[in-house]
Amino acid sequence: MKLYKLEASNWETFFGGPDREDRIERDVIGLAQTPNCDAFLYLSNETFDQLELLSSVPSGFDFIYCQEWGLTVDDDVVDRVIIDLRKKAYPTWQDQLDDIYHNGIDAWKATIKATKDKYPKR
Repeated sequence: MKLYKLEASNWETFFGGPDREDRIERDVIGLAQTPNCDAFLYLSNETFDQLELLSSVPSGFDFIYCQEWGLTVDDDVVDRVIIDLRKKAYPTWQDQLDDIYHNGIDAWKATIKATKDKYPKR
């Protein structure tokens, strides 16, 4: 997954206006924001020219993905978020066994690969 920064001044250009018909749906995961909300960090597999692609987490951002973790956002936390997204996306082990029984190993592998492709490790 790629790490992106969005300046608040570009929010409406990227996500669209406040009215429902003006909104632009984006496949991004909110990760962090500055305390005064003038910039945001997102994870996505897609490429966005409107956003600044980052190679690592800059300082000055508060972690918002899972506040109960209580962590300062850094590169290790980004990796932890990706693992968490994968865990949540995988079917339960019971459903996976059922898939293998009814559809075979190759179908199960395709199901698992879809999740791995959607949330690739960095």
